[in-house]
Amino acid sequence: MMAGKVDLRIDYPSKIASMLLENTLDVGLVPVSVIPEMKEHYIISDYCIGCDGEVASVCLFSEAPLDKIEKILLDYQSHTSIALLKILIKNYWKINPVFEETSGEYQSKISGTTAALIIGDRALEQRKISSYMFDLGLEWKRFTGLPFVFAAWVSNKKFDEDFITSFNKSNSFGLHKIDQIVTDNPYAPFDLKDYYTKYIRYHLDAEKRKALEFFLKKISAQHLTRDNAKESNFKIS
Repeated sequence: MMAGKVDLRIDYPSKIASMLLENTLDVGLVPVSVIPEMKEHYIISDYCIGCDGEVASVCLFSEAPLDKIEKILLDYQSHTSIALLKILIKNYWKINPVFEETSGEYQSKISGTTAALIIGDRALEQRKISSYMFDLGLEWKRFTGLPFVFAAWVSNKKFDEDFITSFNKSNSFGLHKIDQIVTDNPYAPFDLKDYYTKYIRYHLDAEKRKALEFFLKKISAQHLTRDNAKESNFKIS
């Protein structure tokens, strides 16, 4: 196990990505859209946060159908989800809304033709409120036929094989504790056992690596990274 070897920090995804870019972290479970912005990157684990169809916790919510949406409020917590949304809007849904940055609470602003991208716990809660819900994992699957990778364990430096082996074992250990995690963290808005076992896919297998490579090429071509990175040839090893 990794006890004593890692100084663990917890924050929301886009903050962790910023810390990795600033070299204040060596490794982070980060939104994959940060990868094109890194001078050097390594995916160091066989585990990720992904889905193969519905993901449940990354959705566009509205009170109007897609073709009536005029403005979308963007969740500040994950740039990958924003990039995914914009790809779907341009290439699949083919609508033309305006976007608005957010901070803090913004779910209450969903009204009329104003929709919102919401991730995480707030998305699981919003599912019981909004008239329309568009699950981005499911929409990506319909668009590409591929699974999706929201976050991966990425480092800005090389690590030796012993560390990577131990790191993978630590990730695997957690996956065998899902029942205990659910019991210790009761959550009324959504069945967490279903969420962790039916919606989230953790293994970074060949199909997910293919999907990740495709997504990175898409965001580069559409200049959807935070710094408008130029198009490059991304290869996920």
